[in-house]
Amino acid sequence: MCAVAPEPPVEERPAAEEKSAPGRVGVVLVSHSREVAAATAALAEALYGGGDPAPAVPAGGRTDGGVGTSAELIRRAIGEADEGAGVVLVCDMGSAVLTAKGLTGDGVRIADTPFVEGAVAAVVTASAGGDLAAVLAAAEDARTYRKVTG
Repeated sequence: MCAVAPEPPVEERPAAEEKSAPGRVGVVLVSHSREVAAATAALAEALYGGGDPAPAVPAGGRTDGGVGTSAELIRRAIGEADEGAGVVLVCDMGSAVLTAKGLTGDGVRIADTPFVEGAVAAVVTASAGGDLAAVLAAAEDARTYRKVTG
């Protein structure tokens, strides 16, 4: 009979960390008014109506609660909205856009869109699983929505 050498012990390796798939595209609503940003986020989420909407985070007003814009509030909102698939900023006008421009890059884009219509289109598309390009396109397409025809 041949002696069989024992097999060397199997080294237990830690399981490779699974990289989780990115979540949905987040949407940040940048308005001069805290109330307008919050109400628009709530409207967009309600109009999705499909259960769990993508993040729609308001970034309205200044840090002291006044009317205006705040890079700090926008930066915080981007962090809150970011699930790893990018963030679309929907801005109301003027300094909201100028302030937001300084915070773009690394998957953060500004949609050139009307505020309410663009916010709804962005949130609905992101909630349905659209990628960053699709969410931007849907938001920007809101510019062409006709309310009254012929």
